[in-house]
Order: sequence, then structure tokens, then C-alpha cells
Amino acid sequence: MNVRQKKMEMIEAMNRARALEPSSFMPNKLLDTLIEKMHLKNDAELCRMLEVQPPIISKIRHRKLSVGATILLRMHEKSEMSIRELKELSVASLH
Repeated sequence: MNVRQKKMEMIEAMNRARALEPSSFMPNKLLDTLIEKMHLKNDAELCRMLEVQPPIISKIRHRKLSVGATILLRMHEKSEMSIRELKELSVASLH
């Protein structure tokens, strides 16, 4: 399998994941709350704090990648917020 085929498979997988993702998924509120709570300046500092590469946070912010278990646990450990709180922040309020 060449690089182009791998890239196409990855794009298709991301599109399938996005289609299955609930429409109420709102990662910006989650990321912005973490930045505020941790007294960080921007996404770059959030990346350093969570020990992830900047493209990961960018993809989450642009709804190309959902918040996985590993990142959710890191957010919990670093922010000391409960998993429930973190999950609630990523879901849009219906009110």
C-alpha cells in the first residue's frame, strides 16, 4: 500500500468517525475551559500541559478528531476536573 492509499484510508476513517459523532459535540467549550482553569495562554500551552502534539488539539478543536480516552484521562489528571465535568463541557447545552 502506498502513501496516497494510506492517506485516503485515513481520511475515509475520519469522515466515518465524524458521521458517527453526536452533532452536539462541542470541543471548543472544553478546550477553552481547560485553558482558563489552568491559566494557560493558548492551545500551544495546552498541548505542552497535556503532552500532546499541536495537531491533536487542532483536530479536536476543528471537530476532525473526538476527545479520546487517553486525552480525557490526561485532562482529568492535569486539571483535577472530574471525567463527568469534562464530558459535560464537550456536549452542547440544549437549553
